[in-house]
Amino acid sequence: MERQEGYAFDVESVRADFPILDRRVGGDPTTPGEGPEDDTPLVYLDNAATTHTPDPVVDAIADYYRGYNANVHRGIHQLSQEASVAYEEAHDRVAEFIGADGREEIVFTKNTTEAENLVAHAWGLRELGPEDSVVLTEMEHHSSLVTWQQVGKRTGADVRFIAVEEDGTLDMDHAAECIDDSTAMVSAVHVSNALGTINPIRELADLAHDHGAYLFADGAQSVPTRPVDVGDLGADFLAFSAHKMCGPTGIGALYGRTELLDAMDPFLYGGDMIRRVTYEESTWEDLPWKFEAGTPSIAQGIAFAAAVDYVDDIGMEHVRAHEDLLAAYAHDRLSEFDDVTVYGPPGDRRGGLVSFNVDGVHAHDLSSILNDFGVAIRAGDHCTQPLHDKLGAAASARASFYVYNTVEEVDALIDAVDEARELFA
Repeated sequence: MERQEGYAFDVESVRADFPILDRRVGGDPTTPGEGPEDDTPLVYLDNAATTHTPDPVVDAIADYYRGYNANVHRGIHQLSQEASVAYEEAHDRVAEFIGADGREEIVFTKNTTEAENLVAHAWGLRELGPEDSVVLTEMEHHSSLVTWQQVGKRTGADVRFIAVEEDGTLDMDHAAECIDDSTAMVSAVHVSNALGTINPIRELADLAHDHGAYLFADGAQSVPTRPVDVGDLGADFLAFSAHKMCGPTGIGALYGRTELLDAMDPFLYGGDMIRRVTYEESTWEDLPWKFEAGTPSIAQGIAFAAAVDYVDDIGMEHVRAHEDLLAAYAHDRLSEFDDVTVYGPPGDRRGGLVSFNVDGVHAHDLSSILNDFGVAIRAGDHCTQPLHDKLGAAASARASFYVYNTVEEVDALIDAVDEARELFA
C-alpha cells in the first residue's frame, strides 16, 4: 500500500474499508445513529478485545451465503464441493500466514480459548500426572490460567507461575528456576493483553525444550499485530483468533506440530471427524478434521482467510510499525500526567495497547466519561484478575490500537482523559 506521511502505509485508504468508523455515537443504544444526540465521532480504541471488519471480509461472508452456501465434506453436489474447497483452502492460507507446514497443522476453533482447552484436555488430561508441572506466567489471560489450573487439579500436576518484574517484563531468572525436568508444558502469552509486554517466546521455548517440555504460545495479541512464524518462535502450539485481526467472530486457529496433533485424542466427537464407525468402535479422520467435529463455522473460516489476505496486503511489518508508533505515542502522552499510572514497559517494548489508571477515578467511571467523548476503550481486569491483584489495582483502563487508528485519535483519548481528571479533581 502507498505510504502516507508519518505512517508506514496509507491509513486513510484503510479507514475507507471500515464504514463503522464513520459512526456517530452518544444517543440511545437501542436506536443507534437515529437520534439527535448521536453527534459525536467514534474513536474506537478497543481493538485488543475485537477489531472491526473491513468490507472485503464482509463481502467474503456474503459471497458464501449468496453464492455457494452448503455443508462441507458431506455432499457430492457442486455447491458442497465448492464450499469444501474454499473451507480447506482457508486452512492452507492460515497455515501459510504463520509459517506452518500445511493445513494438517491448523485446526479451526471457536477462538483462542477453545484452542487452549483443546490442548489442555486432549493432551493434558492424558499426559499429565502428579509428578509433572505446567509453567505459566503471572500475566496469563484467564483462557490459559484457568484452563491449566483446572487441568492441574484433575491430574495432580503442579502449576507454577513465572514472576512479572515491576516494569512489566518477565523475570527470566525465575523462569529458569520454574522450568525444570518435571515440566511437561510451558504456556505463555506472546503479547500481554493487559501490560502490552512482548514476551521472549523463543527463549522460553528453548528452556522448555531443554527439559523435554512443550511450549504453547498464546498469540491472540501477537499474530494480528506483527509478523509471527511458528518456526522462529520455536512454538509447539500456537493459538489466535480471527476477530482480533479484521476477521469475523466465532473462529480461531490452533497450530500444532503434526506429530503432536497426530498423537492426541479428539477433543469433541461426532460427525465429520470420524473415518469408520461401528456399534463397538470408531476411528478418526485425518488431520486437521479429527479435531473439527460437526458442521464447522464455514463462512467464518472462509472469511478468516480473507482477513489474513487483508492484513497481509498491508504488510505485517507495516502493521507492527503502526502499532509501535501509536503505542509509544500514547504511552508518552499519558505518562506526562503526574496522576496517571501507566502499566507495563515503555512504548517501544510493548505491543499496540496501553493500560492505565487515573488517581481517584475508577476505570469503569473513566471509561464512561470517555464514552461521552466518543472514545471507546476497555475497562476492567481484562481477564487477568491475579495480575491486577499483584498490581494492586481492582481494574484498569485500556486503550488498544489497530491499522485504522491515527495519532489524532490518540490525541482525542488524551484530551478526554484530561477532561476526566479535571472532573474528579
